[in-house]
Amino acid sequence: MHRWLIAAALLLYAATPALARSTEDRASVGGDITIMENETAGDIACVFCSVHVHGDVKGDVAVVLRSVTVDSDRSIKGDVAVVGGDLNMSDASEIGGDVAVVAGNAKLAPDAMIHGSRSILPVRAWLLVPFGPLLFLIGLIWLVVYLVR
Repeated sequence: MHRWLIAAALLLYAATPALARSTEDRASVGGDITIMENETAGDIACVFCSVHVHGDVKGDVAVVLRSVTVDSDRSIKGDVAVVGGDLNMSDASEIGGDVAVVAGNAKLAPDAMIHGSRSILPVRAWLLVPFGPLLFLIGLIWLVVYLVR
């Protein structure tokens, strides 16, 4: 069983670059993504990792179970979605689209700007919504194995 899990994780990690649609798009599982100063990126997808924006992002940003940090005078032109993490925006940073933060917080500097709508659900219990059925299935399998033994 452990071999299958390791093989699936390695396959997912190896296939991550294929998720990017152009050379400017970034995708990662487990490794932080940093957009350096004077660098521009397209869409960004990150699972179990954080995104640090020191440059500019022309597309959308999606992060699961970590955070997004936008430096001063930097922008994300598209939408931002964070599940199980925080959105941190410094002075004069900007998001051109909508922001959705589920099971996390949005820490915005006073002059940070979000042009679209905001939806922030800070309670960590929201993580149970997408993972609840999976946890129920794992519990059911555990119960069957326990009763059979």
